[in-house]
Amino acid sequence: MALYSEKVMDHFRNPRNVGVIEDANGIGEVGNAKCGDIMKMYLKIEDDVVQDVKFETFGCGSAIASSSMATEMIKGKPISEVKELTNKAVAEALDGLPDYKMHCSVLAEEAIKSALDDYYSRQKTE
Repeated sequence: MALYSEKVMDHFRNPRNVGVIEDANGIGEVGNAKCGDIMKMYLKIEDDVVQDVKFETFGCGSAIASSSMATEMIKGKPISEVKELTNKAVAEALDGLPDYKMHCSVLAEEAIKSALDDYYSRQKTE
């Protein structure tokens, strides 16, 4: 059995939504000291909908694939749905991750939640 699914390999080799949103109104950055992975998520939210999302990830193939899949799952979605995204949903969308790589999907969830927290904190100051 292959270690990684075809979807993981596809999102690793051809990641979607890579880059920076210069005028992002929600930015989140998380990392895992144990494995060294770092994820940064940029959200552009208008009318309570994620109009655009980009990421920068320094990490293994599973981290890149998890970031890519997570951005695909939230793009164009209302914040109310984005808040419900779980690492398990990301891993399932990738047709699974090895147990020892599940922390990568956790980082993707945490990066998005961090970006949402940033978005909400900016709304309070405007």
